[in-house]
Amino acid sequence: MEQRGYDPGCRFAVRAALEEALINAIEHGNGNDPAKTVTVEYVVSRALIVIEIEDHGEGFDPEAVPDSTRRQNMDIPCGRGILLMRAFMSEVDFYAPGNRVRMAFRRG
Repeated sequence: MEQRGYDPGCRFAVRAALEEALINAIEHGNGNDPAKTVTVEYVVSRALIVIEIEDHGEGFDPEAVPDSTRRQNMDIPCGRGILLMRAFMSEVDFYAPGNRVRMAFRRG
């Protein structure tokens, strides 16, 4: 990203979203099973970054994850990673069965 001219704020945003997606894939998707892998594919251009992450889990329904910004869900320890991914990236799409995510960051 630095070589393509992205400023530190953009690099922070993408890194934070990437870390959250990787943590979700390793912990929730693969259940911390060291025998399972996580696949990461990415493209970085001057205008767009696309990252796809796939784990070997059964998947999940992202719409069923409690909204962590609602008061009644503040004590639930899930959903914040997805919230951060969506806040930092231009697009976040989950593919059925929910074990693959595509995130895009468009330079504004």
